[in-house]
Amino acid sequence: MSSHTPADQPADAADDPVLDAAAEHFVEQFALTWGASHSPRMEGRIVGLLMIVDRPYLSSQQIARLLKASAGAVSTSTRRLVETGFVKRHAVLGDRQHYFRVEDDIWGSFLASERAYLGHLRNVIDDGLALAGDADGPHKRLVNARNYMEWLAGYHRKMLADWEAYRDAQAADGTGEP
Repeated sequence: MSSHTPADQPADAADDPVLDAAAEHFVEQFALTWGASHSPRMEGRIVGLLMIVDRPYLSSQQIARLLKASAGAVSTSTRRLVETGFVKRHAVLGDRQHYFRVEDDIWGSFLASERAYLGHLRNVIDDGLALAGDADGPHKRLVNARNYMEWLAGYHRKMLADWEAYRDAQAADGTGEP
């Protein structure tokens, strides 16, 4: 893979990263594993790429070139990955290209953003409760759904705190490994 591009400058075509065979293999294995959870493989390819490439961010065009993918596939997948919290948009002053990056703690970021989804779903369920009125079956199902979302959001806060404590303890020992 090629060298690191300064964070405040877009990468030019001459300095585009190149994946060696081992990095390509990692990206494809990551995507296959990602896809095994019923998520689109292209999303897994993008996450795997952004995790393995030694750059602070990549443009949509660089992602498409490195993955030998269409611009449309990259656009659709990055939009979904941003929505789910796995990928972040990155802006470069004066540059209109779309850039993307992953956090160093991609999984903690995902867990934090998933809580926002649970809050949105709880609000939708509350709207359903207003519609259901006194109908016993729908009311019971919707109350259980709302209570589950509240419980799960609370559990996410605990999981995130536990994860951060574990991550920080691993970093403190100097190895970063369990």
